[in-house]
Amino acid sequence: MSDQQCERDGAAGMNENTFPVYKVDTIVQFYRTEVLSGQEAKHFTKNDITPAPKPESIQRLYMRVLQLLFRFRPECHYTVPLCENIQYPMLYEWVTPIMSVYMRMCQFLPLCHVYDFSLNDLLNPKSKRTITILSAIQNFLHFRKQRLEVTSAHQQSFRSDMDRLQAYTREIKEAERKIEKLTTIPPEQQAEAKELAAVLAELTANTQHEYQDANAINEKVAQCKTEVAEMSQKLTQRKVDVATLKDEIAKLKSQIVESPEELKNEMEKMKENVKSIRMSKELADERLVELQMLVQCASQVESEIQVLLKQLQDLQSSMCKTNQQKEEVQSLAAMNETLQKELKSLSSEEAQMKRALAMKLDKESKQQIRRQKKKEVKDQQVKNIYGQYDKIHQKREEFVKMIEESNRETKQFKEKMQKLREKCNQQTQKAQEFYDRLLTTLEQYNNRIESIVVETNADTLKMKSHF
Repeated sequence: MSDQQCERDGAAGMNENTFPVYKVDTIVQFYRTEVLSGQEAKHFTKNDITPAPKPESIQRLYMRVLQLLFRFRPECHYTVPLCENIQYPMLYEWVTPIMSVYMRMCQFLPLCHVYDFSLNDLLNPKSKRTITILSAIQNFLHFRKQRLEVTSAHQQSFRSDMDRLQAYTREIKEAERKIEKLTTIPPEQQAEAKELAAVLAELTANTQHEYQDANAINEKVAQCKTEVAEMSQKLTQRKVDVATLKDEIAKLKSQIVESPEELKNEMEKMKENVKSIRMSKELADERLVELQMLVQCASQVESEIQVLLKQLQDLQSSMCKTNQQKEEVQSLAAMNETLQKELKSLSSEEAQMKRALAMKLDKESKQQIRRQKKKEVKDQQVKNIYGQYDKIHQKREEFVKMIEESNRETKQFKEKMQKLREKCNQQTQKAQEFYDRLLTTLEQYNNRIESIVVETNADTLKMKSHF
């Protein structure tokens, strides 16, 4: 009834479990590669699970799983502390490993969502039940492997972040050194730098004054050009007027019929007009000469301005270089700011990681203390076990001595029994001979009695016949 109930519970667990139930081949392959090793992996086959699981192979497999997860070696299952006053401790040698594996598996299998592990799963395992338990352990080992990979990836990323943080700090320090080198002028060149700054200031002031003078001269030249253009327009108009007047004079000469006095007056008027035109022409020529002189002066000023412009271009190139250096300094400052921000973020991440590491180290230290305490307790238990074992060994030696004495007594008793048997055999032989003699004598006696009875019967018959 208990086996049928366990099979029903296993079937219910298979229907309600939260992990996949693997096939037997995949289970065997997984435990061969991930859990077992050496000859155990070679000898572990499908026949150890189905159709009838072998208890020894299943128990060994559970021991190896506990060794993989908790570093609990199979030899530790055979050392269990016992009381001193227990009679016949040899009887516990077979029970202790099974009970140890059972207790450890009862503590471990709830992590795999198996809550109904029993001793029958170790002593008389069923195929379906063992397949579900092994698939649950396999699922837990898969999850453990994934978590270990994730934690190792986090550790690698943390190490790479720490390396990058160190590299960034080095680059920031180098950039700060470069900025200091670019911004600070060496003491040997400070006097030259001050002189150059003063010369640049003077050149900028002179160039500004020359620009102002050049602008004024250009304005004057533009005014002169406008005046020359106006004078040339006036000259063209006067020439046109002169030509028209000549045409009118020719026409008038052909039409003149008036008196010579009027002709003289008109000729005088015309002469006056011509004189006025000549005077205006001479004034225009003088003005042109003055303008040409101004133009030559302007050309000379332009050549001087070009020289100044070349000097200004050289200064501008030097200023561009200084601006580029300033831009580089600003870019380096921006890079420094960004790197400082990244450094702050990385420092915050580092602080977080340090906190996490501190938490982990605290946990590990606590676990280490607990392990140390457990180890001390185990060592004490082992010492007690060894002391108990020594006492048991002494008792065993005493028992062995007692057994040897009892064996000697039994040998002596057997020898006495043998002697008594030999004596009994001799006496039985004598009794048998005596018995045989008695039988022969009794037979003879019986034969004599029968003969006597026959004779008496015959005599009685004879006597009856006579009577």
